[in-house]
Amino acid sequence: MSYKGYAYINTIGCQMNVYDSEKLAGILKSHGFEMTNEMDKADIVVCNTCSIRHKAEEKAFSFLGRFAREKKKRPHLMTVMAGCVAQQEGEKAFARVPHLDIVLGTQAFSRFGQHLDALKSGKKQIVDIGESDVIFEAMPEKDRSDEDRSDESGFDGNKISKFVTIMQGCDNYCTYCVVPYVRGRERSRSHTSIVEEIKILAGNGIREITLLGQNVNSYAIKEDGLSFPQLLEKVSCVEGIARIRFATSHPKDLSMELIHAIRDIDKVCNHLHLPVQSGSNKILKKMNRGYTRETYINRIQALKSACPGIALSTDIIVGFPSETPEDFNDTMELLKIVEFDSIFAFAYSDRSSAPAAKFSDQVEEKEKMTRLNQLLELQEIYTHKKNKALVGKFLEVLVEGESHKLRDGFVKTSDKMKQMTGRSASNKIVHFPSDNCAIGDLVTIRIENAYPHSLWGYPGS
Repeated sequence: MSYKGYAYINTIGCQMNVYDSEKLAGILKSHGFEMTNEMDKADIVVCNTCSIRHKAEEKAFSFLGRFAREKKKRPHLMTVMAGCVAQQEGEKAFARVPHLDIVLGTQAFSRFGQHLDALKSGKKQIVDIGESDVIFEAMPEKDRSDEDRSDESGFDGNKISKFVTIMQGCDNYCTYCVVPYVRGRERSRSHTSIVEEIKILAGNGIREITLLGQNVNSYAIKEDGLSFPQLLEKVSCVEGIARIRFATSHPKDLSMELIHAIRDIDKVCNHLHLPVQSGSNKILKKMNRGYTRETYINRIQALKSACPGIALSTDIIVGFPSETPEDFNDTMELLKIVEFDSIFAFAYSDRSSAPAAKFSDQVEEKEKMTRLNQLLELQEIYTHKKNKALVGKFLEVLVEGESHKLRDGFVKTSDKMKQMTGRSASNKIVHFPSDNCAIGDLVTIRIENAYPHSLWGYPGS
């Protein structure tokens, strides 16, 4: 059934949600909708939700709740809750948002089109949180013009970098995490389908791709297919792709084969995101992480030995139930040992469907925030130290576009001169002046200044 109208997608959460929103946009366009960035103009509004933290869940309900009055003015307006919160809440979502039309779970995206048709035929309050044996795949459009690629969907304005999901779900069951409950058990796409998608993206001008999975290290193990390092080798052969990134790796499954792939495959970036979550063995065990502090440090040392200069980032949860000052100090000491380039740190919050919600010895909120601030203050030292060590060095930067936050050192010497921005292979943000580079170019920059979270330099060789 074909529609005429505009569709707006609000994406909350992780990189995988951004990717999923692009697939939802494809379904909407196949049903005749045109994507818009103007929410008030939309005839259908989709909120693609995240339930990893309570704040993200509440944000989704708050966003959708605002359309109750709007639907009275425009009865034809359709509202959809999609993704993790939809999967978690099911029919209960209607209790908080009675004007919702569709609740679409994480494994129901392939059925979105038929639910749109059912809605058009008069069906009310559709819920689909059913499981699926396969990952929903929808290939990007081929040979689109530059104009068509320019932020048409409102959730990814980067014209040269894209996410590609290679697997969904998780089998690790960390006690703080809801992913296995809202995204299901682990399953992988075929390598041929992944490579086909990346070839289309490369043909559309994409220069960098990020392969996504809850644990890319275990890609295709269930399906008895290529290992993840072998997949990286296949992807590296795609003409036009200059850089390959991936997220997320699980420390317990980090193999020497993958470490060697990072070292040996030129297009694979010299950067690894390896979530540690805690530096305390007691807390790691309660989290069901499957490794010890010592194992993690040993694998970091193997990485640094095989890949000199590799940039490292991580995730850390502060204030997990029963975390003592001594446990927290173990995490602080691990930061000093590893010296990460950057971290993503969060205060622990209960998720109702995760086992840790039932744990005793909860840490007080005030103490969580005190510890979180101490952790972030310490990391600032190492982030700035890592950046300052790059002053005087040459970095190859993939140009992402014009930077609108002018840095000291920018001098406009011609009408064409602009401050550009991009990222190094080690994921450092680099600003520089140029009057002739374009989005997607690889340029060599000599670093002159280091800031806490970015670098400044001049083109050179």
